Amino acid sequence: MNKPASLRDLMAADAILVDLDASDKKTLLQLLSHHAAQSLGLAEHMLFDVLWEREKLGTTGVGAGIAIPHGRVDGLPDVRGFFVRLKSAIVFDAVDHQPVDLVFLLLAPEDAGADHLHALATVSRTLRDSAFCDKLRKAKDKKDLCTLLESVSTPDVAA
Repeated sequence: MNKPASLRDLMAADAILVDLDASDKKTLLQLLSHHAAQSLGLAEHMLFDVLWEREKLGTTGVGAGIAIPHGRVDGLPDVRGFFVRLKSAIVFDAVDHQPVDLVFLLLAPEDAGADHLHALATVSRTLRDSAFCDKLRKAKDKKDLCTLLESVSTPDVAA
């Protein structure tokens, strides 16, 4: 995999969803699975199963209103991401028990190895920045969110 220059490089053109309406974690993961499956040409039920099984291992709600659901997917050629700003925060069983309104879905090939971990670390580090998350929450539209995500550079890590 070529190392992406920015967080946005992990994402397809249709990978930013604004004001998505989900009532709970399961519904959100179903909506994300549906959108990602259409975007990536994969089976929706398979994506949902990967994400749901990962949640059973422990929540991907990392705190401060943020969740980073992720998983390894058979048949995916490279690491792909999807960013979602929810219309209203939802209960996500986050580690700090706070509702979640910012979600970054990260999917990686089964054999991604270090690429998956580097992408996950970049997303996590970026979303730990409360000032950056405030900007994501206040962005007017998808274009503004895209610009913000493009401003985040990924580290050039040797394999």
